[in-house]
Amino acid sequence: MAGVSFRGVSKVFPGGAVAVDRFDLEVENGEFMVLVGPSGSGKTTVLRLTAGLEEMSDGEILIGDRVVNRVHPMDRDIAMVFQNYALYPHMTAAENLGFGLKLHKVRKPEIKRRVEEAARILGISQLLSRKPAQLSGGQRQRVAMGRAIVREPAAFLMDEPLSNLDAKLRVQMRSEIQRLQHRLGTTTLYVTHDQTEAMTMGDRVAVMRNGRLVQVDAPQALYDRPADLFVAGFIGSPAMNFLQARLQSRDGSVVAEIGGTSLTLPERALPGSVARLRDHDVIVGIRPEHVEDASLCGPANGRLVFEAPVALAEPMGAEVVTHFELDAPPLVTRDTVDLARDLGAEPLNGSAPQDREDNATFTARLDPRSRAVRGLSMSLVVDPSSIYFFDPDTESALR
Repeated sequence: MAGVSFRGVSKVFPGGAVAVDRFDLEVENGEFMVLVGPSGSGKTTVLRLTAGLEEMSDGEILIGDRVVNRVHPMDRDIAMVFQNYALYPHMTAAENLGFGLKLHKVRKPEIKRRVEEAARILGISQLLSRKPAQLSGGQRQRVAMGRAIVREPAAFLMDEPLSNLDAKLRVQMRSEIQRLQHRLGTTTLYVTHDQTEAMTMGDRVAVMRNGRLVQVDAPQALYDRPADLFVAGFIGSPAMNFLQARLQSRDGSVVAEIGGTSLTLPERALPGSVARLRDHDVIVGIRPEHVEDASLCGPANGRLVFEAPVALAEPMGAEVVTHFELDAPPLVTRDTVDLARDLGAEPLNGSAPQDREDNATFTARLDPRSRAVRGLSMSLVVDPSSIYFFDPDTESALR
């Protein structure tokens, strides 16, 4: 086993497209590190650079104490699990498991021992004589995992290994991979675009955007203390609500004016940098799970109360995911500008134009007893201490 270090790693493809930009990360020995980000963020390229399947433009990658920039993929002492399993269709499960060892000229008795041990750990001993076409998706994934295990590598690299499985099997395999990694103690670099996988599986999570590392921390720390608007919106489901607000002083309090809604914020609930921003614009962030139905939670007791009409209610059994329409313009961020440009729409600059008829939307995860009906106006309650604040120019979190 060994740690993996990335030092100023960059990858520029022919034509100038920057896939990875000055990537620095230390993955500790035995750590389960998850790389997460949207499509095109560079996470799979980082994995392929680590495996030697892509050539770096700049920087160094170390596996243990060895710089592997010019080391052949077969000699890097890593094992990779691919999204599409990459099993040989003409080989049995046992032959697929042992093929890498055969290439490394491991003796047959040792190959047999390792294959049987990996099959026992993964519960596929009875499947060793079958070919991939005779296996279910979950069984093929276990064979792909076993092929990595038998190598006994310094590190595992996993590229979205669960994305081809159905939802129920994905949850099951998620827990199995965690148990397996904890049992083996092998350093693991795991790539996913699914923030639920990232939050539930990783010892730490590295969030990527546009080829850059935005924030790396323990899952709960990412949720509680996001570095910027992107991380705050990416971590959490449904995503955090973002609203443009103007902070003003009124009767000794700070009032956040959000379109036609005014929220009086006690100074004790404001970060120091926010309390000083009188007559300034900020971005307010509120997680859907921090919103309650006022009719079900008794006296507000210092919490904020505001009204909003229901646009859509989605009963989920344990909760009602409710979407509201606020009397406020929609927030324009770098992401919305980029999306508009990608779709060929006229990009918006700064703030939403005054002639736009769209209103800001707001999502809440409410108690299933809530009477959330389309068109009904509801009173919602938010604890001011759970509100996040972001700089509208830099999109960084305000502490």
